[in-house]
Amino acid sequence: MRMKPFVIAAGLALATALAGCSSDGAIRLFSNDYGARTDAGYNLPAIPIYKVDRKYHRQVVRYQTDEKPGTIIVDTSQKFLYFIMEDDKAMRYGIGVGREGFEWKGTARVALKREWPVWTPPAEMIRRQPELAKFRGGMDPGLTNALGARALYLFNKGGDSGYRLHGTPEWASIGKAMSSGCIRLLNQDIIDLYNRAEIGAKVIVR
Repeated sequence: MRMKPFVIAAGLALATALAGCSSDGAIRLFSNDYGARTDAGYNLPAIPIYKVDRKYHRQVVRYQTDEKPGTIIVDTSQKFLYFIMEDDKAMRYGIGVGREGFEWKGTARVALKREWPVWTPPAEMIRRQPELAKFRGGMDPGLTNALGARALYLFNKGGDSGYRLHGTPEWASIGKAMSSGCIRLLNQDIIDLYNRAEIGAKVIVR
């Protein structure tokens, strides 16, 4: 049985996409890296990545900057986080950012890194959302934890900024402004960033 030309063409296009090629400027696209996995004893579910805009999929892109490799640059307007690499390249991740009234910009550094962290809502958040008082002593790690699978804790000259780069199970929030100021990534993406970023890394939020 001979396959029709358009069927063959469609199959080749799909194979090209899965191989990591992209027509939107990406050097390498990681759309096939969002499957289920077991991590530190937790069964991290697959993300329906086809429902997430392709521009927010993890990808290596061209990115020129004077910042040294290892620096993290957060573009809050475009909803991208860039991990700077060698040769004018960066690993780009889609992010969710602070909603109106909770935006912030500035420079910080990664002071701490935690796998499956405990989340403790700050006092001002509990005042806004009294239902969170039950987590005053900390929310246990897990699939529903607000910090997800990993967290990078951002400090500035004044100490702990209170802001985090962290994972989230809420994949639909990527590309949107709906957090309380922290920068959220898909859990599979924060694991990747966690493995790349070093303690002391410079973080620029624009």
